[in-house]
Amino acid sequence: MNADAGGRAGADAGDRVGFAGLLPGRADLAAVRRNPRADLLAGLTVAVVALPLALGFGVASGLGAAAGLVTAVVAGALAAVFGGSNLQVSGPTGAMTVVLVPIVAQFGPGGVLTVGLLAGLILVGLAIVRAGRYARFVPAPVVEGFTVGIAIVIFLQQVPAALGVPAHGEQVLSIAVRALAAFAAHPHWPSAAFSVGVAVLVLVVLKWRPQMPAALLAVGAATVCAQVWHIDVARIGALPSTLPQPTLAFLRLDAVGMLLTSAVAVAALSALESLLSATVADGMRRGERHHPDRELFGQGIANIVTPLFGGVPATAAIARTAVNVRAGAVSRLAALSHALVLAVVMLAAAPLVAGIPIAALAGVLLATAVRMVHVGVLRALVRAGRSDALVLVLTAGATVLLDLVAAVLLGLIVAGGLALRKVAGSMRVDQVPHGEHLPHLAVYRPSGPLFFAAAHRLRHALSRVDGVDVVLLRLSRVTAIDASGALALRDAIEDLHHRNITVHLSGIRPEHRRALAALGVLALLRERVHVDAPTAIAALRSG
Repeated sequence: MNADAGGRAGADAGDRVGFAGLLPGRADLAAVRRNPRADLLAGLTVAVVALPLALGFGVASGLGAAAGLVTAVVAGALAAVFGGSNLQVSGPTGAMTVVLVPIVAQFGPGGVLTVGLLAGLILVGLAIVRAGRYARFVPAPVVEGFTVGIAIVIFLQQVPAALGVPAHGEQVLSIAVRALAAFAAHPHWPSAAFSVGVAVLVLVVLKWRPQMPAALLAVGAATVCAQVWHIDVARIGALPSTLPQPTLAFLRLDAVGMLLTSAVAVAALSALESLLSATVADGMRRGERHHPDRELFGQGIANIVTPLFGGVPATAAIARTAVNVRAGAVSRLAALSHALVLAVVMLAAAPLVAGIPIAALAGVLLATAVRMVHVGVLRALVRAGRSDALVLVLTAGATVLLDLVAAVLLGLIVAGGLALRKVAGSMRVDQVPHGEHLPHLAVYRPSGPLFFAAAHRLRHALSRVDGVDVVLLRLSRVTAIDASGALALRDAIEDLHHRNITVHLSGIRPEHRRALAALGVLALLRERVHVDAPTAIAALRSG
């Protein structure tokens, strides 16, 4: 019953029209009232999991742990209220840090905050034009390749912090190599021990006791060890005990033109990751259905407001969303309460958090990167066919070597090209018997889509027709016709006429008549267009 109510709440925005369909409605409030105790407990569980991740992703982004915590609080609350999923949890993510690191290196913190604000405006624009529905067309190999590439980038990004050595630059692979070289020259074993120990502890605990807050336990243990034995490792440092005052002082109006490309990349990543996460959440709860355009709107609002408080661009977090669902969340109250719990941590426990070793957070993110790779899914996609394997590998490689948007575009282009090749290969032109004493007649039946990628098959097949006076083309099995297909059909008919072979058509579907009429095919044949094959053969027999 709760799941069905949640599904109705998620669909409510889709039932209302216009801009009102993007705003919270009465169904959301009804879902919140249904089981608040379950939502509050789920929110507390997610907050425990989210705290070390928010701090770690803040550090990894280049703006510091405080920025990650602010993002989890502000963006987490706003996306919970305005988003299109009842179960989604938003905040800083590893994928987003991949985009932000080079922006920090080139434009500084103000550039990142400006990019976040611009990305939020873009996301709201995408929601208004109803662009959310197109996310379903991203193929699974692109999504998985993208995820694998992000996991590799996150892992490489954490190598310097894990080894306790400074490193700067934009290309993560070269940064990791330089960090390894610096560590080999002057090793700092405490940092390496903390990062490896935390990563191993998180992976082991989650394997045997997945319901436990492994990251929080591991980071807590590392912090206690560092404090008790006075181990010399870099710490997070002082955090603000309240949210900063909102301000637009960060805005880099002089660099908006140069930052626009990065803003598009951040918006694209936020849209892709959020809609993917919402789809995963729907699959985990029977009867749940998110509203994609409202989800884009909610992420847009979150990313517009969060930079005002010094937070990094945010998106939905698949891992935290999954924890939320498994913890029994019913409505968006769970995600909202997770943000409120983190705000209380900021108010009451900032001094404790300040002592966390940075290497320990790096260990959490190393474990996160490892857990992002789903070996079973990858194995299944590779076994599904060489085309899927190629798309997956190319997308993952481009994510590591290029950038995230270029990787997705490359994956989509290659996947689209391979799909067109498969569809074009399904186009066949068969000569079929007609069972009549008409030796001068040959009957051909094209099957499949007659479009630009397959039109040459029709021309090639009909160019080989010989020894007959009449050809009947049965089009009832043609599933689609575009302008290129209609032109190919017209050219083939004109070629047959030039060779003194009369052409008849039958079985044209109503939806195909417009293209055939516009390109002159029907005018070329006039009375030789028939409803079906028996009618055509009867006309030929009587004529």
